[in-house]
Amino acid sequence: MPFVQSSGPEFLKLETDQTLPREVDVAIVGGGIIGVSAALTLAQRNVKVALFEKGLIAGEQSSRNWGWVRLAGRDLRELPLMLRAHELWGEMNALVGDDTGYRRCGILYASMTSAARERHTRWAAEAARYGIASHILEPSKLAAFAPGLTRQVAAALHTPADGRAEPQRATPLIARAAITSGAQIFQDCAVRTIDVEAGRVSGLLTEHGRVRASSVIVAGGAWSRLLLKGIGVTLPQLKVLSSVYRTLPIEAGIEPCMSFSSFAIRKRMDGGYTVASSSESVAEITPDTLRFFAKFLPAYLAERKGLTLRLGRAFIDEALRWQPRDADRPSIYEAIRILDPKPHQANIQRVHRALVEALPAFRGVGTAQSWAGMIDTTPDAIPVISSVSERPGLVVGTGFAGHGFGIGPAAGEMLADIAIGRTPLSDPHPLRFSRFTDGEKLHLQHWL
Repeated sequence: MPFVQSSGPEFLKLETDQTLPREVDVAIVGGGIIGVSAALTLAQRNVKVALFEKGLIAGEQSSRNWGWVRLAGRDLRELPLMLRAHELWGEMNALVGDDTGYRRCGILYASMTSAARERHTRWAAEAARYGIASHILEPSKLAAFAPGLTRQVAAALHTPADGRAEPQRATPLIARAAITSGAQIFQDCAVRTIDVEAGRVSGLLTEHGRVRASSVIVAGGAWSRLLLKGIGVTLPQLKVLSSVYRTLPIEAGIEPCMSFSSFAIRKRMDGGYTVASSSESVAEITPDTLRFFAKFLPAYLAERKGLTLRLGRAFIDEALRWQPRDADRPSIYEAIRILDPKPHQANIQRVHRALVEALPAFRGVGTAQSWAGMIDTTPDAIPVISSVSERPGLVVGTGFAGHGFGIGPAAGEMLADIAIGRTPLSDPHPLRFSRFTDGEKLHLQHWL
């Protein structure tokens, strides 16, 4: 089956600002859903805010993700924030004045084994403490959600209130709403480094000049580690390659987002489905892989069955090129405006085979496009949403481990609260930057 090679999915393009401000209250680095959500929140609160994106708004993972808006199976430490995200998604279409594709369609995770059923049952019990209605479906009930299913399962975790949205629309529309509310947004404007004076963040040095700011939010996704390294802040962060494809339109009769481990699907506004694997990904071995080996070892051991380690050109490339530079010289951020990795075709082929074996309705359906994205992750697979005590004025929002799209509006809101000294609606303590150094034992919650 031929797959269309792509330089990334098509997404809405924006007209943005050209003339840099001399000074703002808050400067944001990164034009993904986290950054633009923070910009929107700040603009709505009449804070003078500017966002800087080296490439295009939503050019990287924020247009390349699956488009799931889920509570199901999340780390319990993320649930309060995700509940707030559900509220914000429910208001989003009205807020941005357009259709982000958000629908409450429900999400199902198939329990492929009895052990998985037990984990899902325990998660549903824990989630009930947060007021989340999630339950276990018996195998006989699953066919109603997936007509023609041939796969044998032990059960399925069903969270009816979960939903989906269109990544290629949502992030640009949120950015447009931020501009309408008074935020300034700059594309093709790389931040070469964060400006620091007497140990405190004082603004940004971009390829087009300096911008002063009382606070700087770094929401740079896979680039955050490098940008922070440039000001002496060590963020333990690695990148994982995730490959995706989308089908041509099909009447499959499947409305919920569904995961069967070897494949996961999400219905799109165009009538096709976004398809990927819940269990397979690729990690390039880089100098940071060795540097953070001890911190990431528990995560690797937990995920090793589905993680392919690959040693190649990326090791030398990152050793030589992915380095902080003087602000008066062109940077790696200008050399790579959009991080656009090639999809792992062997993975996509395996996902496709698993899909058509389990759901024969997809047999013979054409593939419109395939792409890949780089997921930024931390040793405990939950994000950092936090100030950084060693650099007053610095706020970091990164490491969302592929879960950032759904939680993005609330994560951006929390970053905005922290940047202006306002108490967030949920407790940010579990997501603090200092957990990597304050002696707390990092731990993974593996529910799915």
